[in-house]
Amino acid sequence: MSERPSFPGDSLAEAGLNRQFVFDLDDLPAKVRQTLGDTTGFCQLILLGHGGRRLWECVQASGIASEHPIDDYTVRTVECWLATQLPGRAYRIVYPGDQPVGLQALGKLAGWHHTSPFMVGVDAEWGSWYAYRAAVLVDFQFSAFFPVDRGNPCLDCATTPCITACPADALAGGVFNLQACSGFRLQPASPCAEGCLARQACPVGAEHRYEATQIAHSYRRSLAMLRHYLNQP
Repeated sequence: MSERPSFPGDSLAEAGLNRQFVFDLDDLPAKVRQTLGDTTGFCQLILLGHGGRRLWECVQASGIASEHPIDDYTVRTVECWLATQLPGRAYRIVYPGDQPVGLQALGKLAGWHHTSPFMVGVDAEWGSWYAYRAAVLVDFQFSAFFPVDRGNPCLDCATTPCITACPADALAGGVFNLQACSGFRLQPASPCAEGCLARQACPVGAEHRYEATQIAHSYRRSLAMLRHYLNQP
C-alpha cells in the first residue's frame, strides 16, 4: 500500500487559511458526518479556519466588495487551491453554504475548540481570535491529521476578566445568559453593537486580536442576524 501524501497547505496558510485539519470520513462520528449531507464518492473532509489577522488582510487586499467578503474570498481561494492541488478530482464545498455543518463538533474533534464563558471557542494559542472558514469533501486521501489538544485556558483562569467586563452582566456566575446579552446589544448606542467587550477582555491570544475593522464587520453581521431573528428593525 502506497503512503499517503502530506497535506500541501502552505499556500492556503499564506492566503490566511492557516488552520487546517484533514479527517477520514470513516473516522467521523455518525452524527457529525450526517451534518455534511450526502458524502457518497468522497473519502475525506478538509476543515479550514483562520487564526489572527492574516485572513482579513488578504480579504482587504483582494478588493472583494460583496455582502459576504470573507466567505467569497474563502471559496475563491479554496477553489483555486483545489484546481492546482487536486485537478480533476471531485469535491464539494459544504461550508460556506446552506448545509448546517457541525463546525463546533468538528473543531472539538480537531482539538481547536474549547468552551468559554462568553460562548466563543477559545484556543490556548489563538485565544478566541480564530474562526471556521471552510469544510470541503474530497475524493482524495491525504495523510489524516491527529488532534493536538493544548488544553482549555479558561480552566486555569483565576481572574475571569471576561465575566467582569460584560456590561450586560450576561456571564454572571460563569453561565451565559443569551437573553441578557441579546437585549443589551439591541439597546440604542449599545457598546456591544460592534464588538463583545467580554471577548476583548480575555488575555489569551491577545496578540492575535483582529483589527477593529474586522471586529466591527463580524459583529454588524451578527447584530443584523439577531434583529432579523427577533423581527426587530
